[in-house]
Amino acid sequence: MQRIIDFILELDKLKGVTRKTRPLGLERYENSAEHSWQIAMLASSLAHHAGSAIDIHRVIGMLLVHDIGEIDTGDTLVYAEGGWEERKAAELAAVKRIFGLLPEPQGAAFLALWREFEQGETPEARFAHAVDRAMPVLLNLANEGQSWRENGVSHERVVRRIAPPIKAGCPALWEYLEARLDEARQKGWFGA
Repeated sequence: MQRIIDFILELDKLKGVTRKTRPLGLERYENSAEHSWQIAMLASSLAHHAGSAIDIHRVIGMLLVHDIGEIDTGDTLVYAEGGWEERKAAELAAVKRIFGLLPEPQGAAFLALWREFEQGETPEARFAHAVDRAMPVLLNLANEGQSWRENGVSHERVVRRIAPPIKAGCPALWEYLEARLDEARQKGWFGA
């Protein structure tokens, strides 16, 4: 029991990992725990739009563990270019440490979900990636491009980073977003 409690209390640190997007109507930035919860809800709500048959429970599991490594590494803006190999190696070390707090086989099961998400090869992982990439876009569209403008992120950079995984995991979601991203560009909601 104590190992599980220690793990859960370690996860509380995810609430202190600040991201670059503000929750709607708030001046503060969201944290990674809020992001994980919200994309799990988005996935559950969009499951019937997935590009192929999926196990939504597996998707939700991936989304709940995918950012846990940020407890040690911090968050990186999804539109960052370069340095991803180093970031992912640091996240792997972090999740091994954190999931290692749990007794076996629980820790190994969470690590397997994290790896499945990272590899992005299963229908569930592709769908999980799609909703993970979509959520910052949805918030930016609702916030008149707040994070894009603050961080100098261009329309082209957004599309280059998010279009492939969203198309692969949830084509209907990409169809929805593509038109809204074009409208946002016309409104000047992107950075340089």
